[in-house]
Amino acid sequence: MYSRVITGAVSGIDSILATVEVDASKGMPGFEMVGQLSNEVREAKERVRVALKNASVEIPPMRITVSISPAEMRKESASYDLPIAVGILVSLGLIPREGIQDTLILGELGLDGEVYSVRGVLPIVQKAKQERVRRCILPLANVREGAVIGGIDIIGVGNLSDTIAYLREVEERKAQKIAPAERTLITHLDEMDMDVDFAEINGQEAVKRAVEVAAAGFHHILMIGPPGSGKTMIAKRIPAILPDLSMEESLEVSTIYSVAGQLDDKRALITRRPFLDPHHTISEQALAGGGRIPKPGVISLAHRGILFMDELPEFRRNTLEILRQPLEDKRIHIARTYGSFIYPADFMLVAAMNPCPCGYYPDRSRCNCSDAEIKKYLSKISGPILDRIDVVTEAPRVDIHQLSATMQNECSADIKARVMEARERQKYRYKNTAYRFNAEIGSGDIRTYCKLGTGEQKMMEEVFTMMNLSARAYHKVIKVARTIADLEGKDDICTEHISEAVCYRRNDKDYWG
Repeated sequence: MYSRVITGAVSGIDSILATVEVDASKGMPGFEMVGQLSNEVREAKERVRVALKNASVEIPPMRITVSISPAEMRKESASYDLPIAVGILVSLGLIPREGIQDTLILGELGLDGEVYSVRGVLPIVQKAKQERVRRCILPLANVREGAVIGGIDIIGVGNLSDTIAYLREVEERKAQKIAPAERTLITHLDEMDMDVDFAEINGQEAVKRAVEVAAAGFHHILMIGPPGSGKTMIAKRIPAILPDLSMEESLEVSTIYSVAGQLDDKRALITRRPFLDPHHTISEQALAGGGRIPKPGVISLAHRGILFMDELPEFRRNTLEILRQPLEDKRIHIARTYGSFIYPADFMLVAAMNPCPCGYYPDRSRCNCSDAEIKKYLSKISGPILDRIDVVTEAPRVDIHQLSATMQNECSADIKARVMEARERQKYRYKNTAYRFNAEIGSGDIRTYCKLGTGEQKMMEEVFTMMNLSARAYHKVIKVARTIADLEGKDDICTEHISEAVCYRRNDKDYWG
């Protein structure tokens, strides 16, 4: 007898509905599987056979053939175990065909029949809803993740026996056997401690201002200063002044984490902007994403959030160069033998570094580094990477009077309010366009959205010549000036806005000139 079971698969960040076809017929007993399968999937026949035995189901001596389509896509992961087992039971007449109608099934089987969690559930359930699938049978550990998507029944099963019992029930009594998961199960996550506040930071007003500008326009920022000047403290507080994730953005980010296998019953939906701070020893593959079948790397996990790279020159140069494409294109393209994968990587880069190996240059009373050592240290960061950073600011050493001051510092909520107002102006300006923030404006649209008066244009010409800017850096100064104007509620870019924007590139010459 022949049967078809709907299941799902992920390819990169995308998901597709796959089909497990099973034919059980008389003939030489055997169990064959076809469909461009990885070793992990081929081993399913042993897991399924033993799991069925331990669920008190004896497979008669028949020839069983399993095909997983589409045939041109390589099949990975053990998520096909449960649909294969169900397909065999339907083909043997132990589960009625109507029991699996309009039902997607996903799950890995243990030898004892337990159903284990799998990755990529969120995008697969989204795809199932789009294709008008009525229900999804998922591992219990993935139920909260699947329940994020409304308008489709999510059934959680803990073992093969429960699955069989549920599918054997008549439609009217299925809900009594296992009730669909409630969408209200979703709770907010504690991705990071949100109790930190800018009010706790004394001094560094110029750095706080630079961070506010960067947050308002989603600009990349680099902070340079000696050890202990507060660079890391400031960076960790930036999420507190960024707008909250919209539901659309939350699902987008959660999909990446689902594909990476970082969602479970306790972590079902990403509700706060990601903050990733990899150690400088991170490998190129871990940063970009990789593996035989690539999973999202750190830069994709930081999508819609912040990628904080502390001690920037300590990262290997080859690792840093990986950032070139994502910083420009907002995505990363990974090619492997089994296909080409594109992962989103629209993050805000926040970087921090010391000005020299010891950290105290240009204070020669404390810095003993030679000019050659300083040059070698700074050369680890290439010109193309620096060119893609919009805002560069100095974080000078904080003196004792600032640390012991009892003044009331501005809190994150007040800064966030101004950032939100500037974002609203950008939202209105770029309505019906592909842009969302000033940092995204293409060079061809600079004149449209960042109009300069005669005086401002003349000033930019002088800056371009004096600072020997590249075309990219020239446009970035204008885009930062546009953000500064938005923070002040101005429609036009004025010379004072350009002056401040130019200050955020002065370190290019001071340190790398």
